[in-house]
Amino acid sequence: MSQLRNEENKKVKYSLSTQICTYMVIVALGAILISFILNSVFTLGLSVGRRENVLADAFRTLSQKVSRNALYDDKYRDYFETLCANNNLQVMIVSPSGEVVMSSQGSNRLMMAQLYSAMLSRDKDNREIIRTGPDYSILRLKNPEVESEFLVLWGTLPDSNLIMIRSGLGSIRTSAIFASRVLLLAGLISIGLAIIASLFFSRRITDPVRRLTRIASQMASLDFNAKYEPEKKPNEIDELGDCMNELSKTLEGTILKLKQANADLLQDLKAREENEKMRREFSSSVSHELKTPLALIIGYAEGLNDAVASDDEEDRRFYCNVIIDEANKMNHIVKELLDLSHLEYGEQIMNLERFDVTEVISGVIRSNRILTDREGISVSFIHNGSAYVWSDPFFTEQVITNYFSNAIHYCENEKKIEVKITEREKDYRISVFNSGAPIPEEAIPHLWEKFYKVDKARTREYGGSGIGLSVVKAIVDDLGKECGVVNHQNGVEFYFDLDK
Repeated sequence: MSQLRNEENKKVKYSLSTQICTYMVIVALGAILISFILNSVFTLGLSVGRRENVLADAFRTLSQKVSRNALYDDKYRDYFETLCANNNLQVMIVSPSGEVVMSSQGSNRLMMAQLYSAMLSRDKDNREIIRTGPDYSILRLKNPEVESEFLVLWGTLPDSNLIMIRSGLGSIRTSAIFASRVLLLAGLISIGLAIIASLFFSRRITDPVRRLTRIASQMASLDFNAKYEPEKKPNEIDELGDCMNELSKTLEGTILKLKQANADLLQDLKAREENEKMRREFSSSVSHELKTPLALIIGYAEGLNDAVASDDEEDRRFYCNVIIDEANKMNHIVKELLDLSHLEYGEQIMNLERFDVTEVISGVIRSNRILTDREGISVSFIHNGSAYVWSDPFFTEQVITNYFSNAIHYCENEKKIEVKITEREKDYRISVFNSGAPIPEEAIPHLWEKFYKVDKARTREYGGSGIGLSVVKAIVDDLGKECGVVNHQNGVEFYFDLDK
């Protein structure tokens, strides 16, 4: 039981829905991880590079203004302030004598210190040159006192004044950290959405697969009635479903041919084994069975000849009726013997079909209703609806008719016949029960032998030949199935099996 539960858990664990969900979550995690790494590794560097370009562009712009004698004009003051504000820059221009000529800052003490630090300091821990030009250098300065970091450009303008352009890196680092947090939050939301979306879409994908699995399972049980119905918008799974339908149809036809070939092969093998034995038995059985009616016909024919001489009309009519009755019995015996001979010699070909045996049994009961009504017999038919079997419809009806006729002739006591269809794992069992005296146990093994009669007087009374059950046995054997008889306290039950 625990092993079965473990196998079921394993199936659930590795189901297609679980795999799709897992893959989508992995993809989402991978995308988030890559974005986080790129943001952590490259965003700060790219932002610093961009700020370097801003500082260099600002230096070139101011240098051009100096060359045109426009930088220190009061009219240019607004443009200078706008340039600094839009690019988040602090600019200070100092004359060679140390006088601040122009500044975007209210207090220039810190910027002056940074300018001299940029020009003169040799502190490699807090000072790093990252770019140089013909008239300027760009450095990365750290201020340990306030734990801040700046990009600083210092250079010489065309008028020999010194210039320092500064931009803080704290806002860039803060933006990078904020972007990482946003990415993390977006990643968590994306994972949640990925799980929900994968569960929804995986069900839409796996539902047709489950239907195909159920159909394949039915096909494995040789049930080809289920068919796959494509979706409104066909896809690759629907194409697989169409192929499964074609496979089901092909397999059903192939199995029919195999059953037919198997039945033919069984007939051939049995015919070879029993051919010689049947030849020896047939002559003795026929002569034994026909001896009595022939003797009666000869005796009454001779008596008829004498009766004609005596001109007794009533005697002639009686003799003629006896001769006709015995001739009919002989004809019936010969017909049954021929049918049995064809079956045993394998000359009668079984035409296997898949049909509803419930309808066949109902037809036999209806055709014998006149006899059951005349004898006052109640007939019940117990079944669960349609029961489709693989068999020959003609010979199946013949078996049922033989069982039902015997039940009518031997029905006694409660005057009850019960026909029943019982479904089993691989076949159906059809049984016919009649109330009456049980069959002697010593006679049961001989019931299927040709010409065997339990009650010879009664069999003779209704014209039985003792061949009917032999015909049943031969038909069921050719089908490769089983037949038999069971004694009950209040009657007898005959049965035979048919493949589903």
